Amino acid sequence: MKANEYTKIKINPFAVTRDLREFDKETGNIYETVAILSKRANQIASELKDDFQERVKDFTTHQTQDVFEENQENVEQVELARFYEQLPKPAVMAIHEFENNEIYHKLPEN
Repeated sequence: MKANEYTKIKINPFAVTRDLREFDKETGNIYETVAILSKRANQIASELKDDFQERVKDFTTHQTQDVFEENQENVEQVELARFYEQLPKPAVMAIHEFENNEIYHKLPEN
């Protein structure tokens, strides 16, 4: 999922008190739920990092001598950085997906 798709989802970016019993209903174990959420948060963070690096690559591929062009690029870089700073944290996104049953998970077979 790209960063633009995460902005379409309305997620409260602030800390919210949650009922722990809601988290262990599906798995039966709060620790399994935390492991699932942490893995999904790492996936989201990796996707966002890759997307950010892809967008920043445009700024680093060419060197400009003109001061005006350099200032324009700096403004674009600042806007890009602000966009990613305003996104909710990956853990909050993972919790949102878990609450809406958007995460597929299964236990490994022994």
